[in-house]
Amino acid sequence: MISDQVRQRAEKSFRQQERAREGREALAEYEAQARATREKTARLKALRLANEAETRNSNASGNR
Repeated sequence: MISDQVRQRAEKSFRQQERAREGREALAEYEAQARATREKTARLKALRLANEAETRNSNASGNR
């Protein structure tokens, strides 16, 4: 009887630790994806702005 209670408590503790570990892993994955999205967005914005500046410059020099 007592060993069953000890085993049940140990299993419950193990499940709690497992859920906590899975939660940390999920959070780390979410943060990595968010960071990658921010970096990609910044890179694409820089490319777009450079392209727009190049287009303005070529239009301005072509109108002379």
